[in-house]
Amino acid sequence: MANITVQGRTFTQVQALIFDKDGTLENSKVYLEKLTVARLALLEQEISAANFGDRLAGAFGFDRSSAQLDPGGLMAVGSRRDNVIAAASYIAEQGYGWFQSLDIANQCFDQADRQIIANAHTCPMFPGVVDSLRFWRQQGGKIAILSAARQRSVERFIADHQLQSLVDVAKGSDQGLSKPDPALYLLTCRELGVKPEHTLMIGDAQGDITMAKGAHAQGAIAIHWPGYPKGNLRGADATIADLQQIHCQP
Repeated sequence: MANITVQGRTFTQVQALIFDKDGTLENSKVYLEKLTVARLALLEQEISAANFGDRLAGAFGFDRSSAQLDPGGLMAVGSRRDNVIAAASYIAEQGYGWFQSLDIANQCFDQADRQIIANAHTCPMFPGVVDSLRFWRQQGGKIAILSAARQRSVERFIADHQLQSLVDVAKGSDQGLSKPDPALYLLTCRELGVKPEHTLMIGDAQGDITMAKGAHAQGAIAIHWPGYPKGNLRGADATIADLQQIHCQP
């Protein structure tokens, strides 16, 4: 166990750190913007209704004029399932049946995934991430990655950056539970073999904070890397600009 200080706040007897992936460990902003453009283009090829693409872009939280994502919007913080359901809802408005709408959305999303590839080059880690993870491991702490992305995306990230020896538990949100359901956090804690009150959550989205608070984690830390829009995540115990601001004392 270790005591951790973050922005003047001290957390005691911490056994595990649980990290979000996108926007926390992985700089996936440009990749997600390109993926959104690809999804919209493919969906517009299937559905030719007036203003369909613009309305769907708004639902995704994507500004077409600037080609940028809202950091709190659906594409930035939602799971693939969330995005599929949103797209299918707009498709269904055009008179398609619900299951057909889901099928169209999933097919377009799958094709976009083949066009826009996530890898260590397109989704680099933020500076100092490996050093921070390694330091925490040296203190005897456990590490989990808990992401709104799919399981295979989390596993791809770990493999791309050779983090297998540093990560104890890796979970996506396509296994029946998704953020901000605290049950997902509790499941992760069980797999780590720790109680929630001996963990800290570090993430860049409201879902991370809400989930951790609902699971009664000891703390929820918001992170906003330089160059990323800074928001006020409700309920966060502290806000940092990089992982080096998490100070550990054995």
